[in-house]
Amino acid sequence: MLVGLGLISLNQVTNRLRQLNAVLIISLMGAAMGLSFAILWSQLHGHAPYIRTLEWAAAGNFHLSMGYTIDHLTALMLVIVTTVAFLVMVYTDGYMAHDPGYVRFYAYLSLFGSSMLGLVVSPNLVQIYIFWELVGMCSYLLVGFWYDRKSAADAAQKAFVTNRVGDFGLLLGILGLFWATGSFDFQVMGDRLAQLVHTGSISNVLAALFAILVFLGPVAKSAQFPLHVWLPDAMEGPTPISALIHAATMVAAGVFLIARMYPVFEHVPAAMNTIAYTGAFTAFLGATIAITQNDIKKGLAYSTISQLGYMVMAMGVGAYSAGLFHLMTHAYFKAMLFLGSGSVIHGMEAVVGHDPDLAQDVRLMGGLRKFMPITALTFFIGCVAISGIPPFAGFWSKDEILSAAFASNPLLWGIGWLTAGITAFYMFRMYFTTFEGQFRGNKTQLWEKLKSPIGMAIVAGFERTPAFGPGAMTKGELEAHEEHHDHDSHGHGHSEYPHESPWTMTLPLVLLAIPSVLIGLVGTPFANYFEEFIYSPNETLEEVVTKAAEVDLHEFYIMAGGSVGISLIGITVASLMYLWGKINPVAIANKIKPLYELSLNKWYFDDIYHRVFVLGSRRLARQVMEVDYRVVDGAVNLTGFFTLVSGEGLKYFENGRAQFYALIVFAAVLGLVIVFGVT
Repeated sequence: MLVGLGLISLNQVTNRLRQLNAVLIISLMGAAMGLSFAILWSQLHGHAPYIRTLEWAAAGNFHLSMGYTIDHLTALMLVIVTTVAFLVMVYTDGYMAHDPGYVRFYAYLSLFGSSMLGLVVSPNLVQIYIFWELVGMCSYLLVGFWYDRKSAADAAQKAFVTNRVGDFGLLLGILGLFWATGSFDFQVMGDRLAQLVHTGSISNVLAALFAILVFLGPVAKSAQFPLHVWLPDAMEGPTPISALIHAATMVAAGVFLIARMYPVFEHVPAAMNTIAYTGAFTAFLGATIAITQNDIKKGLAYSTISQLGYMVMAMGVGAYSAGLFHLMTHAYFKAMLFLGSGSVIHGMEAVVGHDPDLAQDVRLMGGLRKFMPITALTFFIGCVAISGIPPFAGFWSKDEILSAAFASNPLLWGIGWLTAGITAFYMFRMYFTTFEGQFRGNKTQLWEKLKSPIGMAIVAGFERTPAFGPGAMTKGELEAHEEHHDHDSHGHGHSEYPHESPWTMTLPLVLLAIPSVLIGLVGTPFANYFEEFIYSPNETLEEVVTKAAEVDLHEFYIMAGGSVGISLIGITVASLMYLWGKINPVAIANKIKPLYELSLNKWYFDDIYHRVFVLGSRRLARQVMEVDYRVVDGAVNLTGFFTLVSGEGLKYFENGRAQFYALIVFAAVLGLVIVFGVT
């Protein structure tokens, strides 16, 4: 608020004090991070959950409280949000150093941080809804931060409108649950709803409807099918935002809400099945689209959609702690991957300029490991972690989800297992095309590669002529690259090779790499400290400890071997295609052209939504306008016309002559006599 008010009232002075503003905001987030670790430490030592509320509104018997709650789930989320936000804020100083909106960006970051923290400490559903909408507003501001760029403005609108669809469902669900249970408290709602269903006061269908309406909120916020379409477009915002909001924290709010509402969901089997199948399908959908993406940020965005699907599936099969465990591990390695992509873009801009279509295209990269060793190493760690290779963080959390899915429904396990292999493939495809081989962003080297006998078709999907297949770049795109590269006067590249990013950008990468490697060790089946800390509301600590002691390690080794095996297959195929050039991806794409086009066109969801909702809304609007013009306006205009005509006619009868008025009276009387005389 302070920085925002400064920008409104003393804009020039506030912008000149850019470093001071950054230090202030980073320091405050650092203090919040310190408090979050203190709260986590206190919860680890067995302090009881604490709720502090005050009455906010009252009317008769209706009372609405606001305040905060501190429990295990809150402590975990506070640490995740503050650590990632703090590191992203440090990173932002390097990434946005030359941007004129530097101070405004920090103000938005701070507003988002406070909104997210307010969300996770909320003790009831109404307060969650208030901060939920604030978080959505911050997403709109940050995605459209470069609002003078049409694509960013459109992406912000798309994110805002899509989230409103889910939020409207959430609002209806909240009102329905309050009507049924008379409470906004999570546990009270769950207990009363179960009791009402058991006694027959509320039908199972109505209870399922309320629960699924609430689930629509997380569907939009966590980018689950069918409301997933906004997240890839949201990459139009600056990269730090992609890392903070759309990989680590805001999208995690959906999974967090499912966890908070677990006492309600667990008593409604239809809702749990809906959650599980939605998550499984979304995981598969995101992964299959990511394998053909050439924009490094959009590839990671579809990866995020896929990983969020895993978390939602875990919640749906009852693996409460496994879903939250994956939320935590994913927040760290995906934030690192996004910040790594920002470092790559920052380095590429020195060569190809500030055009995102060029700076984010993996087809113009290659060999960056030589120029950006720290970025390459941390990105590699992130790829290994998300691929589920032990002992990295992603392995332990993903394997726990797959084990729970197998115990609940082998079909869901099969989808998750197959998705794990696809994940490993597309992540290493991205790594090899970006960091290995020869650098292709330089004009001369690019044309030399295109003229070589092997060509780019094997190394990274390039061909000399317009080609079909993964990574194919058309002649027009190459010419555009030529034009951008040759016209330095337009503010484009001025260096022949990219360079490593400044320490403010690489330090957060290194710090995030540590939890990406090690944090999974708190949730191993040998000693699952995470599950003992975060356990389902329907369990006691004794039950969790007993269950942990009964873990079948033989079964774990079989399940883990299966998931690691499919991941290694995915990595091997990616190596053969994009590292060693033994398999031509273009040839394969030509053989499975319909499937390739399905993936490249994002399963045509954007096209379908555009035709049905965008064009459909416009047609409806035109028809409404036609009705408004012809019927509503027509009725008003007809009334006016009738008044005008009748007035014009009557003025000839108002001439002031007594004889004429007498004649009219006589004619009227005569008419009445004739009428009544006939009847």
